[in-house]
Amino acid sequence: MITLLPWRWSQAALRRAFQCLAVLSVLPLAPMTWVWLTSASHRVVAEPGTPWMESVPAMPAALVLGAGIFGDQPSPMLRTRLALATRLYQEGKVRALLLSGDNSRAGYDEPTVMRDFLIAHGVPAKKIVLDYAGFDTWDSCVRARRIFGASRLIVVTQEFHLPRAVALCRTAGLDAFGVGDDSTPDWPMETAGYAAREVFASAKGVLDGVLLHSQPRFLGPHEAGLDRALASARRARR
Repeated sequence: MITLLPWRWSQAALRRAFQCLAVLSVLPLAPMTWVWLTSASHRVVAEPGTPWMESVPAMPAALVLGAGIFGDQPSPMLRTRLALATRLYQEGKVRALLLSGDNSRAGYDEPTVMRDFLIAHGVPAKKIVLDYAGFDTWDSCVRARRIFGASRLIVVTQEFHLPRAVALCRTAGLDAFGVGDDSTPDWPMETAGYAAREVFASAKGVLDGVLLHSQPRFLGPHEAGLDRALASARRARR
């Protein structure tokens, strides 16, 4: 059996091999490019000392994505998301908060922990709506649109997650703007790890939202919680 060594290949074969390698090297970056371009003009980072709040449009609600809990306490990154959501509510940028997280097993209830934190920090309970089946970003975006009837909202998460969250919500049919917390100063190693993970998560997001139009793990009938929260906000202004 004759082994074809590289220097015995024809120039045409070498050219094709190089082109294939170039495509394969760029392919993993395509989903990241898509999420960045799709979300580019629809997000801002809440950097201290900057007028970032001025860039945030007023929307009916904020979608706060879960990020882990420890017992009955939110994880540090989730606390920063909740703090951002509280500030958006207090500044009048949103009138209600939709908390989307994981409640897939006994003893683990992200939305309830998130709600309790917000109430403890001054957000009225009637302005808070819980989505117990936000198992990933795509599920949370689709359910916000199809189950809770949202059409315009602000997505609240970390900066490394922000482009994907905004891109997927907009792909799900939402007029979405994102506000992200820069976690790098407080958690540099964790942030680097999560940012690297976004390469693979973005590929899954493109698969779910663009290629397969995947259904969330759970759908169901319309839930009126967000409608009631927004209606109460309108009555309060009269």
